[in-house]
Amino acid sequence: MAAVGGCALAVTRISLTNFRSYARAELRVAGWPVVLAGANGTGKTNLLEAISLLSPGRGLRGAKLSAIQRKGPADASKLRDEAFMDGLWAVSAVIGQTPGGAWDIGTGLLPSAANAPARRALHLNSAPAESADLAELLPMLWLTPAMDRLFLEGASERRRFLDRLVFALDSPHAKRATRYERAMHERLRLLRDGVRDRAWLDGLEQTMAEEGSALTAARLSLIERLNTELQERGAEGSFPCARLTLQDTLAQDAIDGPCLQDAFAASRERDADSGRTSVGPHLADLEVRHTLKRADARDCSTGEQKALLISIVLANAWLQKKRHDGIAPLLLLDEIAAHLDSDRRTALFEEILALRSQAWLTGTDASLFAPLEQRAEFFAIEAGCFVPMEQA
Repeated sequence: MAAVGGCALAVTRISLTNFRSYARAELRVAGWPVVLAGANGTGKTNLLEAISLLSPGRGLRGAKLSAIQRKGPADASKLRDEAFMDGLWAVSAVIGQTPGGAWDIGTGLLPSAANAPARRALHLNSAPAESADLAELLPMLWLTPAMDRLFLEGASERRRFLDRLVFALDSPHAKRATRYERAMHERLRLLRDGVRDRAWLDGLEQTMAEEGSALTAARLSLIERLNTELQERGAEGSFPCARLTLQDTLAQDAIDGPCLQDAFAASRERDADSGRTSVGPHLADLEVRHTLKRADARDCSTGEQKALLISIVLANAWLQKKRHDGIAPLLLLDEIAAHLDSDRRTALFEEILALRSQAWLTGTDASLFAPLEQRAEFFAIEAGCFVPMEQA
């Protein structure tokens, strides 16, 4: 298969059904970077969210699966197919890769009972698939306006951001986190209920220690690799060099399973009284510093914070490209031009092209993406349809 539009990995077709603002829509592209420009509320971010749901997890908004369902018009006569109006949301896409061919990927909401939790199906070439299959096939990273306050919000958002970066290079990381959290919640339930079955608690704490130590080790390993990549690129890049540190009171013990298990056992009474797990990697925080300014990211300007975030994500993308034999991840960059001056916008676009990454970029003003003209596909969204835009 010939190179897909200059990008080694690309979405070449995406179809949406009953997905947020879209009743039915399809977009076909050649595989170059894609710019979606137009007014707020037209569905630009909704399309990026649909693409993000082709990867494991809850997508770039982290929304409940049921919240994604399109709300149909009050007058059913506005749709000729009433059964379609009541249909569940679905997303399907064709993924092209050089070398390797093309794949059909699909996901959508599964029917469920009224009080049952929402679930979604994943399909690869019309066969049921696991999240891990898609993680390896379609790696992706994203930045959204909600992340602009990452360095100002609580530790949980930074921890989630870090774990997403880890997961991009170490797909079992998500399963380790799930097993850790499941054991942690079960242990806390027992403590709250006054259950003091030592063998039961020991077993849960052993699982927490094993998975927790692996989580911390993976986080520390990625931070070391990212810091090396950032330092190497900082001297010649247009984005500031960041220095990442994992803040964890048990960081050293956390990579030693027995020590971590002892810490859990010692905190049983405290956790029973407080109703929360007081130690463990679920409390870790990511600290980021602007190395040139020798300042914490939280003390930098809004523009510098955004530049630091972009720098970290680009460094991770380059690490992924090295790991995946020259194949860069998809980049979903929502309202990415905000808070960036013209020089940094141009530098970002050049970086995307150098990566040979299929980036999907959104913005209200198409002129901000002028350096990508003739090197990306431009679309406006009108009444739920994708309309190609003329380029100079």
